[in-house]
Amino acid sequence: MEHVEDHAYIDALADAVLKPEEGQLSVDVLETPRTLVIRSAIAGLAADELDVNVTEDSVTIRGSRSHGHVDHPEALVHVQECFWGSFSRSVMLPCAVRPDEADASLRNGILTITLPKAEARAHINVVDRNV
Repeated sequence: MEHVEDHAYIDALADAVLKPEEGQLSVDVLETPRTLVIRSAIAGLAADELDVNVTEDSVTIRGSRSHGHVDHPEALVHVQECFWGSFSRSVMLPCAVRPDEADASLRNGILTITLPKAEARAHINVVDRNV
């Protein structure tokens, strides 16, 4: 069984409560020794139709899917499980990253965002406050 951080459900719940009019996006967040990798299945969109914003501690993915029934406006829909319209997903990251070095690619409907981890400070200065 894979290890899943306990706080992941909080992100999903917060998005659902704060933005109920927007569709949800499922994501995987993977950690390697040097990077965080976020993956999400995003079918039906081109790379230039996605808005990805990265900060040191979060990633937000936004976009909009056109309704799939436009080609057949007279069709009777029996089942509709796919989400159509605007979607947004924000993910709080488990560690700090370097947003200026982030990379994103879309291949076969899978968005992959690679985020280099920020290096922890190895040394801090001690200030003498006795003076």
